[in-house]
Amino acid sequence: MRQLLLLLGLLLPLGAQADYSQHPRVPDLLGRLQSEFGFSAAELETVKTALAAAQSLPQLVRQEQKAPEKTETWTQYSRRIDASRINDGVALLRDYAPELSRAEAEFGVPPAIIAAILGVETRYGRVTGKVRVLDALATQGFEHPTRSDFFFSELTEYFVFCRDFGYDPQQPLGSYAGAMGAAQFMPSNYRRLALDYDGDGRRDLWNLRDAIGSIAHYFRRYRPEVSWRRGEPQIVPAILRANELPAGAQVNHKTLRHYAGELMLSGIEAAVPLPENALVGLIELTLDEGGREWWLGLPNFYSVMSYNPRIFYAMSVSQLAQRIEQARAEAERAVAEPPP
Repeated sequence: MRQLLLLLGLLLPLGAQADYSQHPRVPDLLGRLQSEFGFSAAELETVKTALAAAQSLPQLVRQEQKAPEKTETWTQYSRRIDASRINDGVALLRDYAPELSRAEAEFGVPPAIIAAILGVETRYGRVTGKVRVLDALATQGFEHPTRSDFFFSELTEYFVFCRDFGYDPQQPLGSYAGAMGAAQFMPSNYRRLALDYDGDGRRDLWNLRDAIGSIAHYFRRYRPEVSWRRGEPQIVPAILRANELPAGAQVNHKTLRHYAGELMLSGIEAAVPLPENALVGLIELTLDEGGREWWLGLPNFYSVMSYNPRIFYAMSVSQLAQRIEQARAEAERAVAEPPP
């Protein structure tokens, strides 16, 4: 029994009543809600009541600081490209084909990319988080040592989201960072980019149909300079002809840094031909067992990074999408050409 209780203690959030309604930054929050979003006196009281009931969960700050995409090696992180996610991704392509086809037609985002986002983020909607969003955003908005301004802004957006979408602020559950639903949108993106894709009058990101349309919409509308480019790939393998990188080569940056022709002249070649004037990013993946992989990231790779600005994340989504599409094609061939 003692071991069971210890296990439950590890699984459940441990917090303390914080009464954040007395925090020095609360007047700023309430003032913004009133001036920018037209909150009434009664609605502001609802906010204060929720803040008074919020739990302080400092372990969420540590979890954010040590997120896997920040701390794991590529070998560890790439385990997300597993058979389960590939098979479930193929099933998603089959079961939600109308919604995925519509999303591709409207926004240009391929079904396999949408499936890979859902697979990496929440295992296709099965793991959407068990932390109260109120607690996650209040703790990090008031206590995070380096990113409190970001989370404070999202806490403000969360209260607007709850009012406009009809949620009690003390009810929705999400990730340690306050992301919600199968698509794991933060409140600001939920308000701005979520779509009602099943026509029921609600934008519900816990609903896979709405999540599919919203992910595609995100890639087209989140930030114009990294908007998804219809019909273009994300990555191509690269070959390093020399034993070392040429002078001036910049690796694993968050933006496009080189022309493909420039890299080719310095001994770094794409495994498939690219236009010499194509802008690319040079990506190095170090393997735990030794050795390195080289890739060229194309504009759509950096569009994926707008969802999570980490090389490992975007690479895992890109490679998982490739594997899902390959598995889908193989399954279709097997049906079309049964063995004799």
